Amino acid sequence: MIFVTVGTHEQSFNRLIEYMDDWAAHNGEEVIIQTGFSTYEPKSAKWQKMFTFQQMNINVENARIVITHGGPSSFLLPLQKGKIPIVVPRRKEFYEHVNDHQLTFCRMISERMKNIILVENEKELGQTIELYDRIISNMRLEEKSNNEMFIEEFEKNIEELVNR
Repeated sequence: MIFVTVGTHEQSFNRLIEYMDDWAAHNGEEVIIQTGFSTYEPKSAKWQKMFTFQQMNINVENARIVITHGGPSSFLLPLQKGKIPIVVPRRKEFYEHVNDHQLTFCRMISERMKNIILVENEKELGQTIELYDRIISNMRLEEKSNNEMFIEEFEKNIEELVNR
């Protein structure tokens, strides 16, 4: 199962939801999507606007792959559960956020921490899903279970962004 979450930001993220709904229509794997404030309603994937915290945990635990937007809370949850998430940042140019801070932040995390799979163009998601196991086999998996080390580095990255 693939679990997709777009968080709770009040702007829609139809671009990701539509892509994953289309992917679900053409592939045999179950896709569950938390759609948030998006306006697109999936036709092939199972979906719900919001899940309880308990259900989010269950969905992440049961997922083979977790795909999130670029909000830190959304991609930290799978990391805490020992899973490397695919992260698709919301973009200003598509009216998904007020600026491109998710893109900037996720690029930094991807480069420095090497424990998320950054996908900037949703059209690359299909290939990323197909190659997921191969991609994660080359990543620094030891950091994903070392929460203290991750949080220290995460705080450094936040400080750097704030002090720019």
